[in-house]
Amino acid sequence: MLRDKKFVVGSDQKVYPYHRNMPLIFIGGVPRSGTTLMRAMLDAHPEVRCGQETRVIPRILQLRSHWLKSEKESVRLEEAGITKEVMNSAIAQFCLEVIAKHGDPAPRLCNKDPLTLKMGSYVIELFPNAKFLFMVRDGRATVNSIISRKVTITGFDLTSYRQCMSKWNHAIETMHNQCKEIGRDKCMMVYYEQLVLHPEEWMRKILNFVNVPWNESVLHHEEFINKPNGVLLSKVERSSDQVIKPVNLEALTKWVGNIPDDVVRDMADIAPMLSILGYDPYANPPDYGSPDSWVQDNTFKVKANQKLWEHKAKEILKRDEPQQEDNSNPDDTDLPDGGGVGFGSNSIGNDVRVNDVEKEKT
Repeated sequence: MLRDKKFVVGSDQKVYPYHRNMPLIFIGGVPRSGTTLMRAMLDAHPEVRCGQETRVIPRILQLRSHWLKSEKESVRLEEAGITKEVMNSAIAQFCLEVIAKHGDPAPRLCNKDPLTLKMGSYVIELFPNAKFLFMVRDGRATVNSIISRKVTITGFDLTSYRQCMSKWNHAIETMHNQCKEIGRDKCMMVYYEQLVLHPEEWMRKILNFVNVPWNESVLHHEEFINKPNGVLLSKVERSSDQVIKPVNLEALTKWVGNIPDDVVRDMADIAPMLSILGYDPYANPPDYGSPDSWVQDNTFKVKANQKLWEHKAKEILKRDEPQQEDNSNPDDTDLPDGGGVGFGSNSIGNDVRVNDVEKEKT
């Protein structure tokens, strides 16, 4: 008989079991929406470990969706004895092994592969006691970040704000619907702007939602960067150079003035999800609210020491130059036209295409 529970032994010699019924934490959202900040703040908590994006978990979930969409393939799987139960068990164990072993063990495990939320209801089927934190950010800020930082996404035209806003609208709508389907007891919407403006208020809400005791360390994630059992950063994730800083307001309104006038004029029609999520599509900039005084102080200090932070980012991440993403890189975010799911870890859509799999081989 297969054991239902497995375990890992930490450097503290404690035994940490992991199993399908454990209360996993998943952080989801459209890329460039604050998912890295969220995981960094949670990683600063002594009882939680999220770690870097695994990249493989969304891929295996997408492959399963692809297999089941084909009636012929579903029949073949059934005939081979690959029942729903067999597949679910195998996928769950694969995901668990990756989550449990790609970083240090901890009492509470967390995963930050943002696009797992696309398949959120299935994730909850695999892990019934898991919960999602759905990071939501003003789509104009998200798209400006994607374009300005040259985040290559197949299907996104980085020369067109209009087209990228439309793509964002489709992606966030899919995730919003998944979060609603999962239910409020399993999926909490976290607005990036409010997390940044009022970190303590929102981190208290978040920790209460995931049943983790309060700890002040979550308000000072920058003190735990690349420290043992702290916030380990990836040299290739686009947000790593930002989360080395304390919580600040720098990124809130960087998008203002960068969006073409015709797109600003038509924003409500291009991206109706802005209004649904509570953002004013006609406000440039919107009034997100007033920050806590200590966050404002952080912002002043960050702005006054830009060169210092740039140097620190290079030291921590060992970068000589800003990261550039290559369109031919198989790990690029992939969103084919027509809403298809690509094979990349940041794919947004509903179907896997053969062409996308072939691109992975080249």
